[in-house]
Amino acid sequence: MSRLGKQPITIPAGVEVTLDGGALTVKGPKATLTKDVKEDVSIKIDAGSVTLEPAEETKEAKALWGTYAAHLHNMIKGVTEGFEKILQIEGVGYRAEVRGNSLVLNVGFSHPVELEIPAGISAEVVKNEIKLLGNDKEALGQFAANVRKVKKPEPYKGKGIRYQGEYIIRKQGKKAV
Repeated sequence: MSRLGKQPITIPAGVEVTLDGGALTVKGPKATLTKDVKEDVSIKIDAGSVTLEPAEETKEAKALWGTYAAHLHNMIKGVTEGFEKILQIEGVGYRAEVRGNSLVLNVGFSHPVELEIPAGISAEVVKNEIKLLGNDKEALGQFAANVRKVKKPEPYKGKGIRYQGEYIIRKQGKKAV
């Protein structure tokens, strides 16, 4: 049983939730988000809340029950407040800049690495921090993971790209005998 799925999800003022066929759409003041949903979970939209229930007693339906509840929470938060991820760059000579619709990273390679910023996500660079803003939590998290993947933080000196607040376990390195 999903604890998250049992609770009705309240719809704030200014947000409209609709279910058309297999597409769940959330419209708000900042954006419009759409997600395809399976018929294993029945979604009932009332005057101020949304309730979810598994359509049948299968393992997949029970798993999707809580998953779709979490997706709906994230979609409602995304269209009202938005999401933000901050990445920190650490290393001598490591830097980043936004050039047009791409993020250019100079992180110790012989060439700069260009990543195209997806639609719906904005990026800004201040000193050694990359601030990513967006309404879709999934797309924002995936782009942040792709940026981090360019140069993961290494355990000896801690150089690389990491999330703000991420703790890197440091290793000692070689000892002279």
